[in-house]
Amino acid sequence: MPGGGRHAEARRRRLHPFGLRTRLVLAFLLVAAVGCGTTAALTYRAARNAILEQTQNTAVTAFRQQVETLSTQLPVNTDGLRSALQTIARQGKPRPWRVYAEYGDLRVSSTDRPESSVLTPELRRRATAIGATHGSFQRVVKDGTPYLTIAVPAVFSNYYRGFPEGSPTGLVLYAVMDLGEEEANIEAMVVAARDGALPALLVALIPALVASRGVLRPVRELRVAAHSMGRGLLDTRIHAKGSDELADLARTFNESAAELERSVTELRSAEARARRFASDVSHELRTPLAGMLAVTEVLDEDAGTLDSDTARAVRLISAETGKLAVLVEDLMEISRFDARAAELHTDEVDAADSVRKTLQNRHWTDPDRIVTELTDGIRAPLDPRRFDIVVANLVGNALRHGSPPVTVRVYAEGGADGWLVTEVADRGPGIPEDVLPHVFDRFYKADAARTRSAGSGLGLAITLENVRLHGGTVVAANRPDGGAVFTVRIPR
Repeated sequence: MPGGGRHAEARRRRLHPFGLRTRLVLAFLLVAAVGCGTTAALTYRAARNAILEQTQNTAVTAFRQQVETLSTQLPVNTDGLRSALQTIARQGKPRPWRVYAEYGDLRVSSTDRPESSVLTPELRRRATAIGATHGSFQRVVKDGTPYLTIAVPAVFSNYYRGFPEGSPTGLVLYAVMDLGEEEANIEAMVVAARDGALPALLVALIPALVASRGVLRPVRELRVAAHSMGRGLLDTRIHAKGSDELADLARTFNESAAELERSVTELRSAEARARRFASDVSHELRTPLAGMLAVTEVLDEDAGTLDSDTARAVRLISAETGKLAVLVEDLMEISRFDARAAELHTDEVDAADSVRKTLQNRHWTDPDRIVTELTDGIRAPLDPRRFDIVVANLVGNALRHGSPPVTVRVYAEGGADGWLVTEVADRGPGIPEDVLPHVFDRFYKADAARTRSAGSGLGLAITLENVRLHGGTVVAANRPDGGAVFTVRIPR
């Protein structure tokens, strides 16, 4: 690829930082991240529940068994109960507990503190509820540390003083176990899942890049092919392979390109034939027209000696022959522009002097008809012959279709490296708004019913082509106070 093509490609990539390739990769990574996150979340949830439930079930079962083996004596002996609680605490599973007992207002524990701040009122209500004999448990968090709390009421193992076997004694035992070890295991799982997600995303980046490249290669080829066709290379085609949607798109593009190439070739051939026809006809007409013009000049000289009807006919023939000669010359000039054979022979000239010569050569010097505002000393690289045609066509058009006086202005705009500006304005009714976009079209008539005009219908089209050849612009507009104005800007 040439250097300019590489730079253009780089610029296009910089202009689209979030192009299709980036979006495809991001979408692929997003799917991978969602998949990893969902899998990790489900795995974490299942593992967490399994760890906590296993610990919880082991502890609750063991504590209930320990409470069932407790020999309850009423009234409660504090020292004996404390010793029993310490024994139960040491036999805790899966690790030692802190055991507390409550009997009315009596509070006894296996530690130095008779009560625990971890036990909640809700757990106490469930443990002392009427008919509660199996106990309950609750997981709580205190100062950032998780705990498992278990409450089991002590029951009579046999009939005792009117209380049937299995009825609550009023004594409730509580076990508190720190779940910090289980929480640490769960946190380790979370860290492992998090640390494993990043390598998984990096690994997913490789197939994402491969997939995006496979998808974007046909799109990139299509873009390059469309750009080539836009530059006129209509024989551009895309290598289509496979049977997916992108391959179908490539085949459709190739079919459309082939049809477009065929149509454009036919149009170019027809246009070339039309140009050649106009050029050939114009050349063939020049010789007989030259003879006709010589004859009409002789007839014009003798028209005064002829009778009135013959003189009128002679003058009509002479006028129409002159118009035909102008039309043929304009057609030949347009043919040269269409064939890109028109050449520009520039010279440093004084623009004001060139305009004066144009007006003088055509005898447009009547101050009632022509007003000039020419700034002397403005030099610009102009083709004198073509600039003369530009000024003559604009002034002639203003005299034919506008009203005098016609104002011709020449001035500079933008300094030494700016523009040479030439304005031609008339005092007529102006140009209708629907006509303005078409004033430079060939043979365009604002009034469709008017089949004849004083000019050839090509003057403004030739003006436009001559200005373009100079690298300038010409614009038609209406003056705020009435009348049309044509503004020509040619770079200095």
